[in-house]
Amino acid sequence: MKFFRRTPWERVTTGLIGLGLVMLMQPWSIDVFSYAFTVLLAGVVGYSIAGKLPH
Repeated sequence: MKFFRRTPWERVTTGLIGLGLVMLMQPWSIDVFSYAFTVLLAGVVGYSIAGKLPH
């Protein structure tokens, strides 16, 4: 299936990892900071899964 290809999912999960890091380092909002680890963890787990998808 075209929906389960590796490249788009790797890009999305890399974006989630980057977003989680930005959320973790921002000094303005404790609410954003509190969700940073969850977003970062979702990105890392998603990237691990996406690495096993076919090209």
